[in-house]
Amino acid sequence: MKQTETTRRGFLGTTAALGAVGLIPSWTTAVFAQTGGTLRLRIGRDNNVLDPGFMTGNSEIEAQKQCLPFLAQYTRDGETFTWEPTYFVTKLEQRDATHIDFELAEGLQWSNGYGPVTASDVKYSYERMKETDWSGYFDALDHVEATSERTGTIVLNKPFAPFIMITLCHGPGAVLSEKAMADAGGKFTTKFPAVCGPYTYEATPGQRAVFSANPDWNGPKPAFERVECNVITEIKAAELAFEAGELGCTRVGADTLARYTKDMPDGAGIAVAGELQYMWMGMNTQHPKLQDIRVRQAIQHAVDVDTILQGAYSGTTAKSYGIICPGLIGQRDSAGYSYDPEKARALLAEAGVSGLELTLRTLNNQERMLTAQIIQANLAAVGITLNVLPLDSGPFWEMGQESKGETWKELELWLMRFGTTPDPYEASQWFTSNQVGVWNWERWTDEEFDRLYEEGINETDPQARHDIYVRMQEIMDNTGAYVWINHEPEAFVHSSGVTVNAAPSGELNYRRFAKG
Repeated sequence: MKQTETTRRGFLGTTAALGAVGLIPSWTTAVFAQTGGTLRLRIGRDNNVLDPGFMTGNSEIEAQKQCLPFLAQYTRDGETFTWEPTYFVTKLEQRDATHIDFELAEGLQWSNGYGPVTASDVKYSYERMKETDWSGYFDALDHVEATSERTGTIVLNKPFAPFIMITLCHGPGAVLSEKAMADAGGKFTTKFPAVCGPYTYEATPGQRAVFSANPDWNGPKPAFERVECNVITEIKAAELAFEAGELGCTRVGADTLARYTKDMPDGAGIAVAGELQYMWMGMNTQHPKLQDIRVRQAIQHAVDVDTILQGAYSGTTAKSYGIICPGLIGQRDSAGYSYDPEKARALLAEAGVSGLELTLRTLNNQERMLTAQIIQANLAAVGITLNVLPLDSGPFWEMGQESKGETWKELELWLMRFGTTPDPYEASQWFTSNQVGVWNWERWTDEEFDRLYEEGINETDPQARHDIYVRMQEIMDNTGAYVWINHEPEAFVHSSGVTVNAAPSGELNYRRFAKG
């Protein structure tokens, strides 16, 4: 996901003093130690669905990057993000507004005897994605023409300049073996039917995922022969392991980032991938307790976001005014509501609501729990009792999806953070009408929002695109279903012996790490 260039904003005004990450996609937490030919990383949970069409995202995308072909990858040009062809292709060229020509590198082979990687595999993989949970990335795709075994043309149904950046660089742009997928029944979960990349993959649930050098790989060799991704749910445990010398790098939380900025450990550095995360408190507009918009608006006015930024994030994050992150077209400098407890009380009285009790669900980590506690105090001040329900990542990421069970019916409030890429289109796609029950957990629909979403895809004028995405965020404000909180920097502390490579949104790409 990426095309429109974005400026990486510094946190605390000190970005220039910190190291910039190499570049490549996702949004996870990871840590790594170097021991000879082994790179040790952290993942926050098991990789439950590796299939690009049905994954949650996070570390599954990191796994795909090591084991599957991609046509394009992120790179950095000074302060901006752009794309470049990968070593899987000898050509990737946008011929005109709706045609992208590619030529696969010679000698690419699938594992498990599935033969060479072909243009037909690219055709199968991309056209298949139009019928998956990640179909929004392929709205602009009409079809793929395989013109020979190794050459083809991606044909778009409308001009969409960010297609390479948004779709081909990110996890949904992974190429699968058509033959292997047929043998797997068309979908897979925790085992790749076939791989083609620097690494093979195996996992022990609850313990680790291991990437080993692929003996069939004839492309550029990665710096590390083996990558061990240990499941460590608590970022604090990983930070302590880094400080004890047991890990070579880890994503750091806000308080540790603030501490390291003032007093960096010997032999360590900070790498900042970007601020392409947006966090908010969501509300289920269809829940009986929250169907009255005045109640939702009261909650918007009751939450003191500035206190959250200081109390939970030690002042290391940018305040959010919507889904569009710093440096992107469409970013706003204000929201359609403000912190106003008196107005919150008045709205509740107008709605005839008293003694309201709600439940807020959140991932069980330090910053989220501190945020939840501040919100709990804010809502108590206007007469709302808030129960906080911490969850592990597995049940949390499934709770609003209708395909995963019935929990979505019970949802009231939750803290959510999404990662995005350097174009506003990607962030907006999760809130359209067809995402209700998938990722639009707030469960509202709006014809104007859906229309503007389509216009934003087609529009190429920067000012017109800016106006479209500002209006879309105004519509979101007006639902009363959002309290915008912050944009967190994806920051990693690392030893001097490891050079980090990550996407603007913080995903790590182990095959592009370097030593020293």
